[in-house]
Amino acid sequence: MKITNHLTPGKLIIINGPSSAGKSTLTLATIQQFDIPFMRFSFDLFLDNQVLPMSQIKNDVFDWTDIRPNVFSGVRKCVPALLGAGNNVIFDHIIESQEEMDELVILLNEFNVFFVGLHCSLEELERRELARGNRRVGDAKKDLETVHTFGQYDFELNSEDDLQENATALIKAWKVRKRPLSFQTMASHLTN
Repeated sequence: MKITNHLTPGKLIIINGPSSAGKSTLTLATIQQFDIPFMRFSFDLFLDNQVLPMSQIKNDVFDWTDIRPNVFSGVRKCVPALLGAGNNVIFDHIIESQEEMDELVILLNEFNVFFVGLHCSLEELERRELARGNRRVGDAKKDLETVHTFGQYDFELNSEDDLQENATALIKAWKVRKRPLSFQTMASHLTN
């Protein structure tokens, strides 16, 4: 039996920022305000739902440095499948390298992608990291040094601003987006 998909591909918003910047919080607030359905997708869903063998990783039965690249590549490769099935998605993610950025651009080139940078001061990131208690201390600082150095954004926000106002501003910017969007521009540079 051949499965055919007659659905219009979904639209994608990627929120990129360092650990503890508030990507998930902004994503959930934005979904609540949107007048069309969006779903949240994130690596955190794998952690929160015990998809990974975390006890073996924590006990050094499995080496996370060996597993990690495949896991994150797999997470990124799920996004086109969700979009291709007609889902609108907000993907909150930390893009850690130019290679990851390039992989996302190639994977998502055919889709309608709105790329958002979420900024936050180092002092606030470190405060949140400590308050959460479930993050490795220092990850936010490490991320902040690199995460915004890959690619170009369609829109940028600061998570220290009011959450609801940020969600409203993101939706407003998304609704008036014009092509070429940043992913289209980055894709054209990869193919030249």
